[in-house]
Formats: sequence, C-alpha cells, structure tokens
Amino acid sequence: MRFNPKRLAPFLPLVVAAGLMPPAYAQTDTYPDRPITVVVGYPPGGSTDLTGRAVADQLSKKLGVPVVVENVGGAGGAIGAHKVSRAAPDGYTLLLGANNEIAINRLISASVKYSYKDFTPVGLVASTPMVLVASTQSGIKTVDQFVGTVKSRPGKYMYGSSGVGTALHLAAEMAKQQAGLFMSHIPYRGVGPLTTDLYGGTVDFGVYVLSSGLSHIRSGKVVALGVTEKKRSAVAPEIAPLADHPALSNLDISVWFALMAPPNLPEAITTRLRKALAEVLQTPDFRKKMEDAGSTVAPLNVDMGKFLVEETAKYQKIVDFANIKE
Repeated sequence: MRFNPKRLAPFLPLVVAAGLMPPAYAQTDTYPDRPITVVVGYPPGGSTDLTGRAVADQLSKKLGVPVVVENVGGAGGAIGAHKVSRAAPDGYTLLLGANNEIAINRLISASVKYSYKDFTPVGLVASTPMVLVASTQSGIKTVDQFVGTVKSRPGKYMYGSSGVGTALHLAAEMAKQQAGLFMSHIPYRGVGPLTTDLYGGTVDFGVYVLSSGLSHIRSGKVVALGVTEKKRSAVAPEIAPLADHPALSNLDISVWFALMAPPNLPEAITTRLRKALAEVLQTPDFRKKMEDAGSTVAPLNVDMGKFLVEETAKYQKIVDFANIKE
C-alpha cells in the first residue's frame, strides 16, 4: 500500500504539539514524585558525608519522597561533583558539596572540567571553621609566638594539612601571605598521619577542621593557636580567632557546605528545592546535629551567586600567591 500524506492531515496538530513539548525531565507540576539522590563526593564518615546525610534526612520529610545519599569518592570530591554537573536537570540528582569540589579544585587542576558555574545553586547549608595547631614539642603556645618565631626563622618550620589544594592548605597559605611568613607545606593523606607526626614533633604545625581537631586539643596532645573564622565557634568558644592578631586581621576562611543541582534546572523545581532547604535549615533537629558537629547553620536567603563569586576570587588570590598547581 502506497503512503498517502493526506491521511496524516487530521493528526498534524497532535504531531506538532508533541514536537513542541519539553523533555520529560522538564515537567515540574508533579515534582517530586520519585526518590531523589544526593551525591557526596567523599567516602562515608567525613564532615561532608555527615552534612549530606543530615540534609537528605530532613529533605525527605519536607518533600515527601525518599532522599538517599550516594557516596562517589575520588579526586578530592571532583568525581562526584562532575557527575552532578552533567546530570539531567530534573531535580532528582543533587550535590551536597564543600568548597573544595565546588570552587577550589578547578583553580588548581586542569583535569577538573567543571566550575561552580556548571551548577544551579540551591543554597548554602553550613560552615565550619578550621583550627591552626602547634605540636607540643615546638614550644609555641600563642599566635603571637607563632608569628614572631616563624618570621624570625624563615624556612625552618613545617606545617601539615590533609592535602594539596584543600581548604586547610589554603587557610595556612592565607596566614602565610598576610603575616609575611615562610614555612613549608607537608601534604598528608588524612588526619590520622598528620596527627601522628604532630604528636611526635616531626611536623611543627597543622591545620584541622575544628571538629576533627578538638579531641586532640582538649586532651593536650596539640596546642590550639586559633580558629580560621573571624568569629569564635560556639562549639569551642575558648579558642580565639587567628584574626584577633594584628598580623592576621583579614584572615577569614572556613569549610562550607552547599546544596547544588545540575545547570538549567527549571525555575519551578529550583524554587521548590530552595523552599524545602530553607525549612530544613530552621529545623531544631538539623540545627542541633550541625552544632554538635562543630558547624554553624547558614543564614537564610544567602545570595549564592555573589557568595560563589567572592569565595572563588578569595581562593584564586591564595592559589596564585602559593603557586598551588597539580
């Protein structure tokens, strides 16, 4: 039988309408109607994972669907972040990331093929300060001693962090830049090896996330010199900010966590997620969990566009000063 185009005429309006319909993932009127995945770019157990699980638990209650955490570790969080930056913009794949994978990694590694611009920001979740510590064998007990001693003997002292280009590495380099110090960086594969060398005096100073360092500080195994945020932490108010010292008055850097979605997320879904996250941030159970972990819950309605631009510019200055490249 020959094809007769006239037979299609009654159906042409339907064909045209189907062609104009947006892809299935762009339908927003029923969102969400199935489980949501929150990708965390690190193995279970760390501060990013803890924050991600706390957010997922509360988001599930606010959105009425299961919200599950998927740990996609590797490359300092970049593998998980890259996965989300390439995911369908349907609101069912999200990233709970820290400043490392969202804003820093791209500045130090040409192999990272995404930037913070490759996400739709949902919102800032929380932040936690870092803390500069000294080995008890160094004999240094105050920030003033630290600045004076290191400055008087350039190149003699070493500090450790959890790796090249991490927020902890950048915090120490920011202190070096502001106070005019010269000391060598020793990257470690985690808190455990760094702690061992601090205890033994192999390395003079170290930078911890505050929650990771508190047990060592309070046991007297290392000496806390100061936190890296300008304000005192509610979990350890006895530790003064490094910025209280005149040579470090502009030092203000933290580890922060944000909820991000793939680019081009429909506005209706973005609005739904932002509303749900705002409700999460005000939930007493969530706030207590964050505070117990040494984190401060983010204020509502942070302008994430402005925040990410300013944070990335701050990190770029440190990276350029320290010539950090991988």
